[in-house]
Amino acid sequence: MKKRTQTPARIVPCRPGAALALGVLLAIFGGLSALIVPPGATPAAATDAGEGDGSVELIEDNQVRIIEVSGLLDAVVYDFLVRELNSAERDGVLGVLLQYDSAGSVLSSEDFNDLATRLRDSSIQVGIWVGPSGSSALGGSAELLGVADLVGVAVGSRIGETGPVRLPEAEFPPAFGEATTRLQTTSIGAVDALELGITDTDPTSTCVEIECSLEEVSVLREFLTQFDGYRSPADTSDTSQLTQPRFVQLPITGQLFHTVSSPEVAYLLFVGGLALLIFELFTAGVGVAGSIGAFCTIFGCYGLAALPARPVAIGLLVLALVAFAVDIQTNMPRLYTAVGMVLFVLGTWFLYDGFDMSWVTMGVGVVGAALYAYTGMPSMVRTRFSSPTIGRSWMIGSTGEAATDVAPEGTVLIDGAPWRALTNRATPLKAGDTVRVVGITRMVLDVEPESGGAKDYRQRG
Repeated sequence: MKKRTQTPARIVPCRPGAALALGVLLAIFGGLSALIVPPGATPAAATDAGEGDGSVELIEDNQVRIIEVSGLLDAVVYDFLVRELNSAERDGVLGVLLQYDSAGSVLSSEDFNDLATRLRDSSIQVGIWVGPSGSSALGGSAELLGVADLVGVAVGSRIGETGPVRLPEAEFPPAFGEATTRLQTTSIGAVDALELGITDTDPTSTCVEIECSLEEVSVLREFLTQFDGYRSPADTSDTSQLTQPRFVQLPITGQLFHTVSSPEVAYLLFVGGLALLIFELFTAGVGVAGSIGAFCTIFGCYGLAALPARPVAIGLLVLALVAFAVDIQTNMPRLYTAVGMVLFVLGTWFLYDGFDMSWVTMGVGVVGAALYAYTGMPSMVRTRFSSPTIGRSWMIGSTGEAATDVAPEGTVLIDGAPWRALTNRATPLKAGDTVRVVGITRMVLDVEPESGGAKDYRQRG
C-alpha cells in the first residue's frame, strides 16, 4: 500500500470541449438529464437506505464510491472523473474505485498528465479494477494503473499495449516496473499481472495458491476489502459500521456525448448524416430526412473532433458523397459512382490515427454506401420523379415542334413541354419543323417529320 500525503482537494473547472454549434443541444439535454438523472445519481440498488425499513444507513466515511469507466478516456470522462473525485474528497469517503473497461485514451497530453496527477495526489485512496471478465485496459488507460493505490485485474480481462510512454519520466515512475517495456506492445491477463506484481492482494491473506489470490483480485466484493479501513461482516457485527459501496455513472448528457465520441458511432453518424442530407436534396420532401441527417452530421462532427481523425480521410468521405450525388442526378451509376466508392473505402480505412474500427463497422459502412449509390438512390429518384401511372403512350402519334435541330438528337416541344428526342430512321429535322412522335424509349421520344415519315401502326389499314 502506498503512503499518501493528505492534500486539500482541488476544484478543476469543467472546460468546454464541444463545438459552439452544440450549445443549444447541450442546454436541452442538460435540462432533461437534471430532471431524470441528476449528476452523481446512482442505481437504485446502491442508493442510501431509508430509515425504518430495516436497511443500513449509508455513512460517508464508510463509503467506497465505484465509478464506472467504459470506452475511451475522452474529455467527457475526464471532467466526470475529476468532478467525482473532488466530490468524494469533500465528503470524506473511504476511497474511490474506477471500474475499468477502456480501450485507450484520446485526451490531450495536458489533460492526461493532469488526470494522472490528480489520481496520484488524491487525499483519499484510489483503486482501479479492470473487470468484470472480458474487460480491458489498453493504451493510455492502462498506463494510469501505475498511479493507483490498488490495482486489480479480473480473470478474462487484459491490460497492456500502452504504446509510447505518455507521462513524464521525471514525475512518474514506470507504470508496470520492469514489465513496462514489454507491455508497450503486448497485453497480459490476470495471472501474468499477479505474477508480475502489478495487481494487489491482501497482505494479511493466507492464500498460498494462485487460484485463491486470483479470486481476491477478480471478485469485486473481495477486492474492495483491500481498502484501508474497509469493514466487512467478518470485521464487525455492527451493521451500521459496515463499509457500503456506491456505484456512480455518467449522467445522461455525459453518456450521450461520450457515446457519439466512440470511433464506430462517430463514423456511422457522420456518413449516415451526409447520406440523408443528399437523400433530402433529391427527394424534395418535407424535411424529415434532412432534419435527421443534420442532427446525425452534427453529432458525427462532434465525435470526429474529439477523436484523432485524419482531416484528409474526412475530406475523402465528403468527396465520395459528392461524387455519388453527381451520378444520382443523372439517374445512372457511372464513372463518378465508381470514383466515389474508391474514395469512400480509402476514407473509411484511414479515418483514425492510432485506432482501428472493427471490420463489422467498416463492412456496414462500405456495403451500405454501395447499396446507397448503386441501388437505393437511383431507384428512389426513378420512383419519385417518373410518372408511370399517368403513362406516355398518348403521345405516340402526337405532333409538335422541333425546338432545336434534331440530327439525330435534339429537343422537341410537345404541348409546350420540352422532351429529348431522336429522329426516326435518322431523318434530320431543323428547328421549327413540325414533328410527329412515333415511339418512346424510356424518357426519349422517337420522332419523324410530319409528312414523308412512316405512319403509326394504329393508322394503318
